[in-house]
Amino acid sequence: MKVIYRDKIVDRSDVQIDIEDRAYQFGDGIYEAVCFYQGKLFTFDEHIDRLFRSAEKLEIHIPYSREKFRELLEELIVKNNASSGIIYLQVSRGTQPPRSHIYDEDLECVLTGSLVEKERDTNHIYNGEKAIVLPDERWLNCDIKTLNLLGNILAKKKASRLGAYEAILARDGIVTECSHSNVHIIKDGVFITHQADNLVLHGITRKVILEIVQQLGIPIEERDYTVEELKAADEVIISSVVSEATPILQIDDKQIGNGKRGPITAKIQTAYEKRIEKECGITL
Repeated sequence: MKVIYRDKIVDRSDVQIDIEDRAYQFGDGIYEAVCFYQGKLFTFDEHIDRLFRSAEKLEIHIPYSREKFRELLEELIVKNNASSGIIYLQVSRGTQPPRSHIYDEDLECVLTGSLVEKERDTNHIYNGEKAIVLPDERWLNCDIKTLNLLGNILAKKKASRLGAYEAILARDGIVTECSHSNVHIIKDGVFITHQADNLVLHGITRKVILEIVQQLGIPIEERDYTVEELKAADEVIISSVVSEATPILQIDDKQIGNGKRGPITAKIQTAYEKRIEKECGITL
């Protein structure tokens, strides 16, 4: 397999990460996940812009241009002869011996990237999933896409053990997001989602869906909403690069709506697919 290492495409076996790398020792770094369909990147600019925003907030200097990132990602797809899937990018603050909580300010970051081939799981997207509600025990800067995902991992694992696809997280009764996706509800024709503050990741798929909802003329409320509102919703949608816009049909032991994909969710999904086709110049 070919991977990205710093500013080149190399064989995976040729990559060596130092034991003193701060990503390994402290989770001191950021990441992004960019989807591609039939060899074409989707929402590349939005993901790379967020990568640079996360880096700026953590004072990590990325020496590569956005144009260089596009060149690397497109080359990675070609050299792996891949069709559809996800490219994961990781930026470590760098290597700093000896181990210290106080980071040097002139470290050279380490960029790595790998590709996972994955076809669209339309059965999952169209037919929906189950979720559970768990306490949101993560830190208070969830808008930064860092490598520190232990809270997310533990929540996702608990959901999996209970036969659920996703864990929906809540702080003091207020729904924030999920273990690896944003969550939105529809009630009486209104699309409701948590505001883009420090308690949620500002999802790129969330951004696209909000644009679609506005284009469809559906009223939008970006606000706090409770677990009670979540379970009383007419429709519930989770969104991410993998899930796109997936309906949640059951939360804990409560059925959502009639237990099937709702009409507004279906409209959003159709429009989302058209957005992919237009941006990538393909037919799904």
